[in-house]
Amino acid sequence: MKKILVLFAFVLGFGIAANAQAKPAEFKFEAETHDFGKIPMGKPVTYEFKYTNVGEQPLIITKAEGSCGCTVPKYTSTPLKKGETGVISVTFNAAAGPSPFSKTITVSSNAKTPVKVLYIKGETVTAPASK
Repeated sequence: MKKILVLFAFVLGFGIAANAQAKPAEFKFEAETHDFGKIPMGKPVTYEFKYTNVGEQPLIITKAEGSCGCTVPKYTSTPLKKGETGVISVTFNAAAGPSPFSKTITVSSNAKTPVKVLYIKGETVTAPASK
């Protein structure tokens, strides 16, 4: 009986240890910052932040929020398996300016690092006058 109990404890412990070593979901971005350079005021610009799930578990993005109403993110909402890629498309519409800008996009997920911050920057310039 004692041998069976020891064997059971060993198997249970090994199973828990093996399960604990499974790598959680994690994303790796191609770039975490994008510089739009000089852009005309009032003309929206878009950039796609591409990422890959480098973890073992499916990656699920639950939310992506811009730091203001002028920054609108759209993201892949379906779970991504290991090795699959997704996109967070960020549109910036410069209404104020001309001036330099720096905005953030906060991404929430089930990844090992549950909150990731992406950055966009650039400078708005006065649009050339129409002739």
